[in-house]
Amino acid sequence: MRVHSGGAMDADVQNEMSGSVQGGVVQAGAVHGDIHIHSDGDPAVPIPQQLLPAPAHFTDRASDLAELDRMLVPGERMLAVLAGPGGIGKTALALQWAHRMHDRFPDGQIYVDLGGFGGETPVSSEEALGLFLRSLGVAPQRVPADLAEQAALYRSLTAGKSLLVLLDNALAAAQVRPLLPNSSSSAVVVTSRTRLTDLVVDGGRLLDIRPLAAASAVTLLAKTLGGNRIAEEQDRAEALVDLCGGLPIAVRVVAARLVARPKWSVGRVVSELADEQLRLAMLSPSQELSVQTTFDLSYRALDERTAVVYRRLALHPGQTFGPAVAASVLGERLSTVTRLIEELVDSSLLEEVAEDRYRFHDLVKLHARQQSAEQDSREDSDAALRQVLEWYLAGAMVADRVVTPHRRRLDYVFSVEPTEVPRFADRDEALCWLELERHNLITAGQASLAGWPDLAWHLSDVLWPLLLHRKHYHDRIEIDLRGVEAARRWGNAFAEADMLKRLGRVCTTLGRHGEAERNLRASLAIAAAGGDQRGVADAREGLALLYAETDRVSDAAAEFAELVELNRALDADRGLALSLIHLGTALSRLGRDAEALVHLAEAAVVFDRLPEPDSYNKARVFVAQAWVHCRTQDFVRAGEVAEEALAMMRDVGSHEGLAHSHEVIAEVAHHRGDDATAVDHLRQAVHLLTSLGSSRASTVSDRLRSWAGDDE
Repeated sequence: MRVHSGGAMDADVQNEMSGSVQGGVVQAGAVHGDIHIHSDGDPAVPIPQQLLPAPAHFTDRASDLAELDRMLVPGERMLAVLAGPGGIGKTALALQWAHRMHDRFPDGQIYVDLGGFGGETPVSSEEALGLFLRSLGVAPQRVPADLAEQAALYRSLTAGKSLLVLLDNALAAAQVRPLLPNSSSSAVVVTSRTRLTDLVVDGGRLLDIRPLAAASAVTLLAKTLGGNRIAEEQDRAEALVDLCGGLPIAVRVVAARLVARPKWSVGRVVSELADEQLRLAMLSPSQELSVQTTFDLSYRALDERTAVVYRRLALHPGQTFGPAVAASVLGERLSTVTRLIEELVDSSLLEEVAEDRYRFHDLVKLHARQQSAEQDSREDSDAALRQVLEWYLAGAMVADRVVTPHRRRLDYVFSVEPTEVPRFADRDEALCWLELERHNLITAGQASLAGWPDLAWHLSDVLWPLLLHRKHYHDRIEIDLRGVEAARRWGNAFAEADMLKRLGRVCTTLGRHGEAERNLRASLAIAAAGGDQRGVADAREGLALLYAETDRVSDAAAEFAELVELNRALDADRGLALSLIHLGTALSRLGRDAEALVHLAEAAVVFDRLPEPDSYNKARVFVAQAWVHCRTQDFVRAGEVAEEALAMMRDVGSHEGLAHSHEVIAEVAHHRGDDATAVDHLRQAVHLLTSLGSSRASTVSDRLRSWAGDDE
């Protein structure tokens, strides 16, 4: 599965806009707008305001705007489908109308590019819903893993809201349907290169977008150029836009060429277009070839250094990127590369979507890759692509060591040592960078699998700290599966065993117990065959956790007891501490509470003596101790320890840990007869577990219903 943080912008968005496009794009984990804070410190649902900026030089389209106005009927959900070829101005029209109607939707405006025609895998309904839920205030860790659960949560959050949703560059009706809000006062505007007639049954109304009339196209050209250049060459301007076929994107590209050459006449560009009669003859009947022609002209206007940047950046496998990766690949100073990138932005060959974040329009990227194939050797292109991929690995390695300094890693030898690699002040900053670059890291792993399996494996492995703390279960399954395949192609048994262990653990979490056991036993066999005792211990721990998850508690306790001794023998203190937590938890479930407390106390001591702090797992000790105190009827001590665990889990940002802390606090309150407090904490636990996609959510929900009675 290929994922996007917003996808490549449809050709239309740059057609009637001058300068760069900034802000407004939906980023993974990003929330725009006002966020109100409850008294307990948790964020309330935000008011997203994610529209891209209104097009500065929007021209005409009066009849289309009026038709959209007529579609907005009070008491009826609006579903408008703007259809037309690439470059026709669909996105610009949608944005112009949306900004005009901004005040009609006080609950916010959501934007996403569905990537239906970007030349790569479109954004899935799951990914788009994940973006929407995060935009509406759901933390990344709380987004459900299942599409049906995502859709149900989205319907709940949008019920009765006055919300505007702009779904750009849609591929099919099935991609759109799960994203429709549950409100008769909402409006949805969809843009697509196909007419999506299947949406008619959902109340959709189609609006076919036509090329600009000659007068409007000349007006767009004049607005972009400014001054008297058009007035002085009116006839030639009309000839120029006629050659552009009324396509706003073509008009914008030739206008950019004239802006870059203030001494040139409009007639000069008309003559250039005439010299390529065979191509330009296809401007009106074949929109893709017309775009090809205008991009060729714009590309030839670049100096050589900028042209190299254009070709190299197009090799980037993801959607958005910053200038640092380009500086590393080109071996240039960051300031120099930033200037060259800005030249591409000014030439309308690159889009600026946020501060220091850029992306290619889909067809521009195709054009740049064609130029690379024609002008660069295969060896040079492959080397440049590998440097792009390795830059992301280098940055993620830095973040990994900040967030999880204690784990085992394999060495990687870079083809060229990356430069401009990010540095992080603390773990939060490192996690934020991993979240920002999550899609690029995933696509980098995909791009490297065929040619560089060792690189592909490392790109899977290095995402562990993000997956540990932010979950992303859908991504994690894909990442771990690719890691297993990469290890096998690489021929590295340790790497295969390690990734099978990770895959087994996420399968356990998702309730896929048969897959979990197969993967964990395969990991165990490979590690044992290679004499890797640490790997053996890790795989056995995964199996023991699976036993505990599937109510084979006695088997789990026996396995954890053996692992305690194995980790002692290996001098693996962190593994020892983890095994002690698991052993204490299992013994308590078997009614052996006194023994459990002894093991948990030792776990706390071992964590305290680790050279690298592990605050999250230290907090897990407190959660486990609180549960044991509950079972021994020491509710005073249980409450004290649970509250301390809750505070620690908040500090480390673990929503799964928060859920477990809320559970034990609820248990304490229930036994004290404080049912209101018990229900409140259990409700918070259910919400967290459900949002995380935890298999325990249903069990805790059943307990909540039994305690709350008719209130739930």
